[in-house]
Amino acid sequence: MRKLPYILACMLISLSTSAMGNKYEKIIDLSGKWSFMIGDDMQRALTEYKDTDWEQLMVPSTWENQGFHGYDGYAWYRKKVVISSNYKDASLTLFLGYIDDVDETYFNGVRIGRKGSFPPNFSTAYSTERRYNIPPELIRYDKANVIAVRVYDSMMDGGIINGTVGLYTRHRDFAPDIDLEGEWKFKTGDNLAWAESKLVDDDWESIPVPGYWEDNFAGDYDGFAWYRKDFTVAKQAAGKRYVLSLGKIDDIDEVYINGKCVASTGKINSRSYQMQMDGSYNKERYYYLNEEDLIPGRVNTIAVRVYDGGGGGGIYSGSIGLYELKRFVSHWRKK
Repeated sequence: MRKLPYILACMLISLSTSAMGNKYEKIIDLSGKWSFMIGDDMQRALTEYKDTDWEQLMVPSTWENQGFHGYDGYAWYRKKVVISSNYKDASLTLFLGYIDDVDETYFNGVRIGRKGSFPPNFSTAYSTERRYNIPPELIRYDKANVIAVRVYDSMMDGGIINGTVGLYTRHRDFAPDIDLEGEWKFKTGDNLAWAESKLVDDDWESIPVPGYWEDNFAGDYDGFAWYRKDFTVAKQAAGKRYVLSLGKIDDIDEVYINGKCVASTGKINSRSYQMQMDGSYNKERYYYLNEEDLIPGRVNTIAVRVYDGGGGGGIYSGSIGLYELKRFVSHWRKK
C-alpha cells in the first residue's frame, strides 16, 4: 500500500472501527493492579499456574516506572476476572491498550491474540492498540478466569504502557452467520498447491484476521502470502446460498474454497509490474458464492492468495465471515 505511511494507516483503521458496525460497551475495568514477573516461562499462560509470589504492578504504566528500572526482555502479566453469566449471549472483547513492544495474550490458557514478533525475528508493535475477541467457549461464567499476557520489550519503556484496559461487550450491527474472524494459518511465498483442502499446514504461522500482517512478524514484507482456515458448515445450510465477506485486503487477492477458485479482486500476474491493483486495497470484498461452493455437514477450507505491492499488507479490516444470501440482501435493502 503506497497510499499512507503504515502507522498512519493503522490509526485510520482504529478510528473507523465503529463506522464499520462495531460498538463497544465497557463491563469490567481492568486497569489497576496486575500480577507481574520478569523472565519467560510458557507455563505462566496456564490457568492453574501459581503466581502468589509475583510483584503487583499498576496497569497501564511502564514497568520501569514501578521499580524495574532499565529492564529489557521478557515479562508476564496475569489477572483474574469473574464474568457474570448475564453475558453468556454477548460477544466479549479484551482491550489491553498499547504494549511495548510485543505480546501474546492468553485467556484460560488459550492464546486469543498477539501483536508483533518475538526474537529471533523481532518486530515491534508498540504503536498498535490491542483488542482481542474472546471465544465464548473459553469463558467460565460466574467463576475466576485468568488473563495472561506475555510481553517482550527490546529497549526503553516496556509493558502495558497506556490506553484503555478492560473487558467490553462488542455489538455488531450485522454479524455473519458463520464468523471467520480470529486465528488463520499464514505463510509467505506463493504456491498454488496451498489452495488444496487436504494440504497439511501444521507448520504454518498463526495470524489474527483482520489485521495487517506486518503487526505479526518481522519487517515490512511485500509480495505474495497465503491465508488458510477450516470452518464447519451445518447440514441445515443445504440448498442455501451465501455471501463471503473478507473485509478489505491490501492489495489484490484470489479466494479458494475446498481447492476451487471462487472469487478474486485485481489481477495477479507473474510479473509484479503487470499486477492490476486499481485501488483494490480500499475495496470491500463481498463475494457471492454458488450453492455448490460450500459442502454442508462437514469441514470446509478457505484459502486466500494475497499480493501486496508495498506498505501494510493482508486482510486488514472489516467483517470476516459468511452471510446467508437472503439475510445479506435484506440488510442492504434496508440500508
